[in-house]
Amino acid sequence: MKNSTLQLVKTHQPTKGSTLVVFAQIQKAGKLSSVKISSPTAQKLLQDTIDDKTITGKAQETLVFRALSVDGYSHLIVLGLGSDKKHETFRQLASALHNAVKSLKTSDVNVQWDGAGIGKKDLALCTQAFTEGFLLSDYSFDELKTKKKDDEEKAATKISLQTKFAAEASLKKAFSDALILSECVNYSRRLGDMPGNLMTPTILADSIVEAIKGTGIKAEVWDRARIKKEKMGGLYGVSQGSHQEPRFIILRYHGAPKTKKPIVFVGKGLTFDSGGISIKPGGGMEEMKYDMCGGANVLGGFLAIAKLKLKVNAIALVPASENMPGGGATKPGDIHTARNGKTFEVNNTDAEGRLILSDALCFGSEQAPQMMVDAATLTGAMVVALGNTHTGFFTKNEALNKKIQTAADKSGECVWRLPLCDHHTKDMKGTFADLSNMSSGKGAGSATAAAFLEQFVEESIPWAHFDIAGTGWSVGNRLPYCSKKGASGVLVRTFVELAKLFQ
Repeated sequence: MKNSTLQLVKTHQPTKGSTLVVFAQIQKAGKLSSVKISSPTAQKLLQDTIDDKTITGKAQETLVFRALSVDGYSHLIVLGLGSDKKHETFRQLASALHNAVKSLKTSDVNVQWDGAGIGKKDLALCTQAFTEGFLLSDYSFDELKTKKKDDEEKAATKISLQTKFAAEASLKKAFSDALILSECVNYSRRLGDMPGNLMTPTILADSIVEAIKGTGIKAEVWDRARIKKEKMGGLYGVSQGSHQEPRFIILRYHGAPKTKKPIVFVGKGLTFDSGGISIKPGGGMEEMKYDMCGGANVLGGFLAIAKLKLKVNAIALVPASENMPGGGATKPGDIHTARNGKTFEVNNTDAEGRLILSDALCFGSEQAPQMMVDAATLTGAMVVALGNTHTGFFTKNEALNKKIQTAADKSGECVWRLPLCDHHTKDMKGTFADLSNMSSGKGAGSATAAAFLEQFVEESIPWAHFDIAGTGWSVGNRLPYCSKKGASGVLVRTFVELAKLFQ
């Protein structure tokens, strides 16, 4: 049922084979509330299902009545509301509806949105979340599979959210924003899901250059020669083992007066990570195509910032490379020099993400931003610490920490602040160079990686590092609107909310 279309309507005319969706919330007396059906037959049927406890009203519970013929509709779906009316609840509720609609194979669905029991104050936010949840659930990466002819000719399913407030500006804007955000999250997901041979650094750069057409974003892409000339020793060094050229992607968006300082987003774009000479175990290595999800999600978030026309000046930076064990590859013990002149010894070539990010953070600092954040699938230690439920982040700036927490709460994404202190910095001191890319101590692998990155950020710049190693892909067991095994698009929504706080 890929390629669904959603619309916000005040009235809806049933068509042949169409489906009505109503919400169910069971009151203490056992009566069904929040259901608007005029048919006495359907009402009795619903009450019977309540009495025999087929319907309990729990969140995401779905019951499909085929060929019920109610109020002019051919089918009826009852969707349990539960008691929690947070906007993230509606995002997940939409995923339950998506599954029900998919199984029913209907092309016209009308959701009685006013029956969801949402107060007018929260209607816009919940509408946005519900719309996002449905469209995010609609994503699937199947473009490389052979398709049957009838699948190719199948029309998109039309979903109508029916509410008497459809014409109100705040609701229309929330709905429109949801369409943009979903599109941009799914764009990021596709970049991550593409296999390494079809998403090289060059293809990644070409993809975003094509995607930004008409958005007002300006792009600049550096090739290997320019990267070397610009003294980006981390990015250049990591790329030496691959036949694929590295790229340094620079995007600029001006939504505010040019005198206003920009905000900078940096994303790790490691399009495939074999570990280099310090090669990874073979089992599960195919998932290392996802090592560029930080970069992919920064690009998706940046697209959304521009399409939403936020009143900020923003810059996105994505160092893109492969990490391969070729004849020219960096060897354990080699020493490289970052853009700011600091040297680091590479004691494990599989700790390469921090090396390519070092140059990007130096470049970002040179832009004199009012804030800079980076996102990377950086450490396995983050997965050990937080699993795939929360994205860990590090910052020493309390004002930025508050903004991040506010942005994450608004987006519905789960983040968790972790400690970063001078002990972690000392652990990253080198023996034969300024720094080592591996800690001299035991444990705190995510914090010491953050401490390494901190050495390439000017002290005066509020900065935060997000480690998405646990949340960048395979989170479908936690979030029903995400693919079970695919890229999640994590932080796209949070980065957009963060950008709004700098308008």
